[in-house]
Amino acid sequence: MEKLDQPLISIFQTDESGPEMHQALRDIALLSGVLNDLGSQNFLQTPIEILRFLRIIQLLNEEALGLDEPIENVDTLYFRYRNRYEDLDPPSKKKVEQIVNVLVKYNWISKQTRQLKMRDVGKRMMDTTIRLANDSLAYYMHDDIGRSLFQARRDAELSEAYDDHGISGGNKIASMIRNVENAIQLMKERELEMLADRNALPQLEIIHQLMQELEMKLTKRLRKFHTLEDSLVLSDLMQAGTSALADGTNLSMGMINKYLKFTMMKQTMLLSSINPEKVRMFITQMYDPPPESDIPNAHQIMSFMEQNEYEGESMDGLWMPVKFAAPLSGAAISEAIHYLEDYEPLVDRMQEDIQETQYIHEEIDITQLEDMMGDSAWLLTKSMIETDAIEGFMQEVEQAPLETVIIEATSAEWGDAINALTALSALVGSKKLTMYEAAAESESQVPRYDKEWDWMNPKDINQVVKHNKASMNRQKRSDDELDG
Repeated sequence: MEKLDQPLISIFQTDESGPEMHQALRDIALLSGVLNDLGSQNFLQTPIEILRFLRIIQLLNEEALGLDEPIENVDTLYFRYRNRYEDLDPPSKKKVEQIVNVLVKYNWISKQTRQLKMRDVGKRMMDTTIRLANDSLAYYMHDDIGRSLFQARRDAELSEAYDDHGISGGNKIASMIRNVENAIQLMKERELEMLADRNALPQLEIIHQLMQELEMKLTKRLRKFHTLEDSLVLSDLMQAGTSALADGTNLSMGMINKYLKFTMMKQTMLLSSINPEKVRMFITQMYDPPPESDIPNAHQIMSFMEQNEYEGESMDGLWMPVKFAAPLSGAAISEAIHYLEDYEPLVDRMQEDIQETQYIHEEIDITQLEDMMGDSAWLLTKSMIETDAIEGFMQEVEQAPLETVIIEATSAEWGDAINALTALSALVGSKKLTMYEAAAESESQVPRYDKEWDWMNPKDINQVVKHNKASMNRQKRSDDELDG
């Protein structure tokens, strides 16, 4: 048998600056771009829309493989879709054209004079997308246990398809072992359910057959890796895989034997004599049966007593074996039952913490109250409108033309002018600033700014803003007190 003696080609172990690495990752980006564009255009919002997209790329794929006639243009693709698939609401010609344009944009296909030509990257990405959909469909056609075992078998097949040819399949051996372990855990959890199901035998046989196939595949796969440099790392996986498959095979075989034993229980003939040794061995193995044994444990036997195999056997409750420590008298059992039924936990009484409400009497002058109300209103206004730049500028200059305040405090941009006028309006309304119209001859004192805006009313350039010191100082003290 051929063995692997060279490291596998892996994107995680290749020089990231190599041209091959860049091209490989670019293909992933192209796939992501196609899905992102189609999603943004609401072409992949529902399962049926995704299926229609897959059907369209399948028609392109078949043409590229020579399985169908050439596709000349979007019209050909549109009518071929309608003739091939029985779709009650097929995609419109416009939608097909939009999908083709996205594929052309990301170099999956190219529009030639008389044909839509598939590119190499498009063929590989379409194959990958369709194969992913088919794998998912096959996965969901199994039950919970069958899904884990199906995925384990697919891991082994992918390892054969990739690892055997020197390309890393992505830790498929570890994935295969983990899926087998998950299947075993589910089998243990659902053992009683499957044994009680009168139609579970075909499913149990499929599970056992999959376990046997996986055991052979895992042995074959591990033999391939004996000569790899990382074989020491794989030794733990080999041991875990061998142990998991042995447990799984024994468990599936034991479930089949138990199922057949339970099914034939009514038809089993009783011997005329009882062998005490065999009865003792049966009772002993009930408490710790081996995985492949057909002897049910005590829990399983009691569970089957709930299935009403015999009239009146089913009860409103749970049959459960109980083992009492010996010696345990009837009086002790009665006392324990009485204690459990009448048990009331003792807790300390809640102590009420009564606190007397204390009221504080304070008086304030009406003028101070007006100042405080004004300060509160101003803080509310200040929380919604940014006025710090205007206030800081006016603290320095005390008085300046309106245009100078707007531009010097902020900038010559149009948006800053709007925000500055809003802040000035708030400051003037709160009596922090005063605005008045200067004499016409003072217009020449306003510097000429290179700005993005201009006054609708030329007279507004004569407006002068003046600092109200008393109000601003009082506000500054209020802000300092709040910060402190």
